[in-house]
Amino acid sequence: MLSIEDILQRNVWDVAEDPHIEIPRGAENQRGIPKKALALLCPAACYTEMGEELLFSYEGCVECALCRVITPKDKISWRYPRSGRGIQYRFT
Repeated sequence: MLSIEDILQRNVWDVAEDPHIEIPRGAENQRGIPKKALALLCPAACYTEMGEELLFSYEGCVECALCRVITPKDKISWRYPRSGRGIQYRFT
């Protein structure tokens, strides 16, 4: 059985210059964001807890929208990357 890492490595990303997901920077501005849940549940490991702050790297995002579902609307800005950008799934 393939691991999630093996499956993700088959995909191809055409990363856009502008992020399609934005979260506030700084621990003070991140109150109310489920930091631990994002760091543990993101299948592409795009979120990392660094002390009181949550760091985010959109380049490896698989566009599953989990972060959009578990984060309050006023704490995250989420949209799909512009057409032709983002992840291109490879199923073989």
